[in-house]
Amino acid sequence: MRALPLLVRYEEGALLSAESIGRFVEGQRFQYFIVALILINGVVIALETVPSVMAVYGPFLVAVDRIILGIFVIEILMKLVAFRLAFFRNGWNVFDFVIVGISLLPTDGGLAVLRSLRILRVLRLISVVPQMRTVVHALVTAIPGMGSIVALLGLVYFVCSVMATKLFGAAFPDWFGTLGASAYTLFQIMTLESWSMGIVRPVMEEFPLAWLFFVPFILIVTFSVLNMFIAIIVNSLQSTQFEEQAAMQQSIEDAVHDEEEHLMAELTALRTEVKELKTLLEQTTKAGSASPS
Repeated sequence: MRALPLLVRYEEGALLSAESIGRFVEGQRFQYFIVALILINGVVIALETVPSVMAVYGPFLVAVDRIILGIFVIEILMKLVAFRLAFFRNGWNVFDFVIVGISLLPTDGGLAVLRSLRILRVLRLISVVPQMRTVVHALVTAIPGMGSIVALLGLVYFVCSVMATKLFGAAFPDWFGTLGASAYTLFQIMTLESWSMGIVRPVMEEFPLAWLFFVPFILIVTFSVLNMFIAIIVNSLQSTQFEEQAAMQQSIEDAVHDEEEHLMAELTALRTEVKELKTLLEQTTKAGSASPS
């Protein structure tokens, strides 16, 4: 037997199909509503970390948090009703499903630590705000291109860590005594955190020519290799924006093409009707002329 479409009764008595529910949950107004709830939920969760606020408004904040969580659950259920298995084909829907699912985990007993994971609901802004989705997509797209740079950076770190351990390990065992200590110290230097007065100048008091090692390291790693990361991310972001613009333009062109075909079909049908009417009129005229007066 053919399954009947799932219908939901609306306030005004009309019937909404699953397709209508999908349009509603994906609509701009509903998305704005969800964004507002996410922001309010983030503020509520932040206020729950303040003991003085919880002492006065604790029950109210907990109630607001549960109401918002309930709305998020209803949203997910509506999407499941609207899209069914297609819901899980969208990565952002899966992301929302996991975030809301984590919030539903019990927070009593040994799982009380999971209560802090409720703040992950704020991350739903990424899936709701298109600009954030574009940035995240660009970062994910840029990951494969970073592989060669990561390999290059790891090679430079390995070589420089071995050199630093051999050169300065005996005099400064805390910083360069082992390969791991040297790598960590070089990472600090790469971030330019107290690299001069904290590390390099003390080393230069013992080894005056140590700058010949540290300055090229900073130039290569900090100003060259890391800038390559930024370049790849920016390029990926631009490519993502171009792809979205191209997809939007293609959709517009397809819509225009479909509309043109529809208009041409209607025009052809109209011409056919006019031709038929003209033929009928001619036949009527001939019949009137042939009939005796």
